[in-house]
Amino acid sequence: MTDLATLNHLDRADFVALLGGVFEHAAWVAEGAFPARPFASVADLHAAMMGVVRGASTEERRAFLNGHPELAGPEARARSMTADSASEQGSAALDRMPQADADAFDRLNAAYREKFGFPLIVAVRGRDRAEILRIFGARVLRDPAEEEATAVEEIALITRMRLDRLIS
Repeated sequence: MTDLATLNHLDRADFVALLGGVFEHAAWVAEGAFPARPFASVADLHAAMMGVVRGASTEERRAFLNGHPELAGPEARARSMTADSASEQGSAALDRMPQADADAFDRLNAAYREKFGFPLIVAVRGRDRAEILRIFGARVLRDPAEEEATAVEEIALITRMRLDRLIS
């Protein structure tokens, strides 16, 4: 863990090296938040980082959303997810489930991506497979603008948990 005072004194390269992985495959978020230092709290740091995401162009935000792995998807099976994503999906037992559940996730992942053009993003820590499947089923019925906004809010939940584990 790094304390906030140390974080506030890091140079740009070290700041990005420390925080670049908090947002999935998006070190540009940490890069964009760097000028907002010093941060009075982890909440302020997180707000600055989320401001970078929300301020991104539509194309940047869409690419960002597509940088996230599918739930129990091909990246999980190939064990090619980031350590954070693997841990989070593992906490919900998405890395060890019966074939019927795996098949349900595959069908829902395909339907969701077909409709929205990016993977379902949900903060899975603290949730079980049944709850995640219910969330999946409900969210695939939404309108695209509402669903993109929800995906960004879920990223806010995920990344705040990651920052809380990283910064004291």
